[in-house]
Amino acid sequence: MRVWIVFLLCLAGHAMAAPTEEEPMTEEPVYEVEEEVVVEDPVMEETEVGANPVQVDVGDFDEAIDIVEEDVEDNPCLNYHCKKGKVCELDEGNTPMCVCQDPSTCPPAEGEFEHNCGTDNKTYETSCHFFATKCALEGTKKGHKLHLDYIGPCKYIEPCMDNELKEFPMRMRDWLKNVLVTLYERDQDNDLLNEKQKLRVKKIYENEKRLQAGDHSLDLLALDFQKNYNMYIFPVHWQFGQLDQHPADGYLTHTELSPLRAPLIPMEHCTTRFFEECDTDADKYVALEEWAACFGLKEQDVDKDLII
Repeated sequence: MRVWIVFLLCLAGHAMAAPTEEEPMTEEPVYEVEEEVVVEDPVMEETEVGANPVQVDVGDFDEAIDIVEEDVEDNPCLNYHCKKGKVCELDEGNTPMCVCQDPSTCPPAEGEFEHNCGTDNKTYETSCHFFATKCALEGTKKGHKLHLDYIGPCKYIEPCMDNELKEFPMRMRDWLKNVLVTLYERDQDNDLLNEKQKLRVKKIYENEKRLQAGDHSLDLLALDFQKNYNMYIFPVHWQFGQLDQHPADGYLTHTELSPLRAPLIPMEHCTTRFFEECDTDADKYVALEEWAACFGLKEQDVDKDLII
């Protein structure tokens, strides 16, 4: 989804102004040269990084389906989709079914940027290795607790102090507003924002009082939120709607939050604590009302009709 591609580019470049499909390997043909058979090594196409959340959908971590070239036309697995960590296989009746992928069949990582850190504090070589491992643990207590924590190898994350936690939503609000403005500016093909969204963002974009993107002090961010409060209402609702997809039920699960959390944690050490404390009733779900309160919106300004 192009919204998330742009979103992640904004994330990496801007870093919140602080003071997530791989092609299968195909076999190369065998050539006979002077009675000597030369077999070229299989070539792995380079994985496109960041193609998805914030739709980084975590869905871009879906694994490829092995396809035998000569059976392409008759392979029922061709158009059969399996979720992350699973691949399609045919049963005895030639019916496609999804089975857990063997982690050993996952392509090796080409760099540290492909590593994933799980909530078990274990570094997985690639997202393929992580989701294949999680699939194998389905139905177990360990598997239920295992989630993608953040992108990159596991590392020490500094504890988030109380005063730092109060600062986090200031940068986050400003960042979300600037992400929307950037999407509006780049939306030449009309597929980054829908018409209703563009009308909302246009008002922000054309407002002469809008604080331009930059490395602003926390005092200035707090003052701008107070003076231009209405500019932040829609960005907060928009982000909730972008995450609330599977299913779109008005609640965010750990998995739905992952496309936003996973890239942020290595840069913003208060990310995990922030989202944990957003769940004020500790039911493992973040409702729209809880989300809005985390970003400082007033109760009367929470509006489900802004999820457009």
